[in-house]
Amino acid sequence: MKKVYTKLFYILPVLALFVFYACKPIASKFSSPAGYNLEKPDKFNMPESLLEISGIAFYKGQPDTIYSIQDEDGKVFRQKWDIKDQKNVRFAPKGDYEDIAIFKEKIFVLKSNGHLFSFPFAEAVKEEAENVKHSKGLVPKGEYESLYADEETSKVYILCKSCPVDKKKKTTTGYVLNYQSEIDSLVPESTFSIDLEQIKTMNSKLKASLSPSALTKNPKTKEWYILASANKLLLIADENWKVKAVHRLSSSLYNQPEGIAFDKDLNLYISNEGDELTNGNILKFKYTAAGK
Repeated sequence: MKKVYTKLFYILPVLALFVFYACKPIASKFSSPAGYNLEKPDKFNMPESLLEISGIAFYKGQPDTIYSIQDEDGKVFRQKWDIKDQKNVRFAPKGDYEDIAIFKEKIFVLKSNGHLFSFPFAEAVKEEAENVKHSKGLVPKGEYESLYADEETSKVYILCKSCPVDKKKKTTTGYVLNYQSEIDSLVPESTFSIDLEQIKTMNSKLKASLSPSALTKNPKTKEWYILASANKLLLIADENWKVKAVHRLSSSLYNQPEGIAFDKDLNLYISNEGDELTNGNILKFKYTAAGK
C-alpha cells in the first residue's frame, strides 16, 4: 500500500499541472485594433460571380448595401448583407480592377495601372453606366491596389503596391488627388510615404516590407487602416502616416484580403478573394466600445 501512496505522491502534482495547462486558454499570436476582434467575424460567402472579389465600399457608410468589384470584370456589384443574389452595372471592358470608393455622388474604381474610372452613383442601378470618365496619368507608372476617397476633404488617396520610386527604399509611396466637383476632375495635389522600418519597430519578427492591397480610414479615430494581402498584415497609421500598430492576420481566416471599409456604425469589413477550395467572402467585425 505504501508503494501505491508513493506513486500517487509523484503522479498527482504532475496530473494537476497537466489539467491546469490543458484548461488554460492558449494566447493567440494574432492581435486586433481597439474595438475589434479580428479572429471572430461574421462571414458572408460570395456567389461565384464574386469569387475574385477585390474592393468594397458603402454609400455614405450605409450598411444596407455593399458595393464591390472583382479583379476581372469592369462591373460594380451591389447586394444586401448575407444575400448572395447580386446586381451589377458595367462601366468598362474586362481588366484588372482593384479598389472602389464612393463619394460626392460618384463611384470611383481603381485599375492596377493607376487609371481611374468614375461615373454617377445614380447609374449604379443601370445595366450599363452611360457617363463614364476614364482618367489617366494622375499617378506615375506603377502597380496600385489601394484607393480611398474622403467626403469631408474632397481628397482621393492612392497607395502604391509596387512603384519604381520605392524600389531601392524601405518606403511605400502614396498620392493625394483633389476632387474639383465644379469641373468633375481630379487634380494631383501632393505625395506622402510610409516608413516601412517602423514595421520592424512594432514587431522585430516582421520584415520592413509591405505590398498594400486596400486602404481606408477609421471614421472615429481618423487612423489609416492598410491591408497587405501578401504579407497577411493589417497596418494602422496615424493621420500623418506614422505606423502605430501592425496586426498579423491568420491565413486560415484571411485567404486573400483585398478590400476594406467601415460603415457608419464603425463596423469593419474585410473582403477576401477565393480560390479553387475557398469561396470569396466578406468578413464583418462589429465595433465594440471600450468597457462594453
